[in-house]
Amino acid sequence: MSNLGLYLAAVLIWGSTWLAITFQLGRVPPEMSVAYRFALAGFILLAWCVVRGLRLAYSWREHAAMAAQGALLFGLNYVCVYRAEGLIASGLVAVTFSLIVFLNIFGTRLFFATPLKPVTLAGAACGVAGVVLIFLPEISQASGTGREALGLGYALVGVVSASLGNLLAARNQRKGIPVVQLNTFGMLYGAALVGIFALVDGQPVVFDTSAPYLLSLGYLAVFGSILAFGAYLTLLGRIGADRAGYTGAAIPLVALLMSTCFEGLRWHAATVLGIVLCLAGNFLVLRRPAKPKTS
Repeated sequence: MSNLGLYLAAVLIWGSTWLAITFQLGRVPPEMSVAYRFALAGFILLAWCVVRGLRLAYSWREHAAMAAQGALLFGLNYVCVYRAEGLIASGLVAVTFSLIVFLNIFGTRLFFATPLKPVTLAGAACGVAGVVLIFLPEISQASGTGREALGLGYALVGVVSASLGNLLAARNQRKGIPVVQLNTFGMLYGAALVGIFALVDGQPVVFDTSAPYLLSLGYLAVFGSILAFGAYLTLLGRIGADRAGYTGAAIPLVALLMSTCFEGLRWHAATVLGIVLCLAGNFLVLRRPAKPKTS
């Protein structure tokens, strides 16, 4: 796929998962739902690797790197997302996660000495400002209770974990680990670590056999995990974590449309202005630089 195709795949799929996650909340503890999701995705990818004859033998150092990525990107990140969405509106979580744009930019500068491009910073600023405007009505309705503060705390920890996982994924790809195997072992390690934490924490091992839970679990595992992360990490390897992280500002646009169609969300003037800013930011970050003219 082209870079644009990979970008659109990640944005469109992840934009819909904000709604799908709400069907995972309820009877099953968030940690167990995360473990089920990534265990299912990881075993599907493992079967794919076996059928395709892909390399599965790696050194203990490579496994340690993949386990660290799994713990951050497929473990702690999603535990915090699920917990945050159980406490506060998804719009507030989306606003917080748009900060990954800046975290990835400064993270690549810190760890990979990537130059800070003014156009990327400007695009990121436009995108985050647009997301805030889109969800301004939800933000203004926040009452400032302890419940909301805890939810925002989870979201902040989640976005930092996701950004660190992005940087580890970029590092692992530079070390020559292919995306499919990287996701296979990363998701299995992430699921195992989250499951162990849930057991140590004394959480009940329960499963919801209702249709909404099963369908959302399947969608989140196959589309939200296997396909979206496959597209995103491939894009990350091509254009860097700083530019790929801009999906964090574009995804809420899809979430907004989903909420409009299925939850009756009403649009305001701030909504329209926010969309314009997000689209402008997308253009600034993703446009190709002009080729120098030759005489």
